[in-house]
Amino acid sequence: QVRMQESGGGLVQPGGSLRLSCVGSGISFSLNTVAWFRQAPGKQREFVASIFPNGDTNNLVSVKGRFTVSRDNAKNTVYLQMNSLKVEDTALYYCKCAQNWGQGTQVTVSS
Repeated sequence: QVRMQESGGGLVQPGGSLRLSCVGSGISFSLNTVAWFRQAPGKQREFVASIFPNGDTNNLVSVKGRFTVSRDNAKNTVYLQMNSLKVEDTALYYCKCAQNWGQGTQVTVSS
């Protein structure tokens, strides 16, 4: 059974940082693309970033230079380092691998 579990969300002031983690079980992150998505209230879920099996990454244009996705194969964990956070980054953040989704972790950016 595949399970994806996000953590690391919270409340942070604009300009602050958070690191989200996505731990997988039942599926190998080193052999599959893992992606981060987010969904703000009243908006559609949108792609944020992804990391491919070969380590290449892809980011939403609006987070380039601020968000970095990385992977720890030994821990079967993917991270999303988020710096210079903005109010508009507030959302529920999900990780996805193949057709499997986690439950999400809330990120709130507010002063």
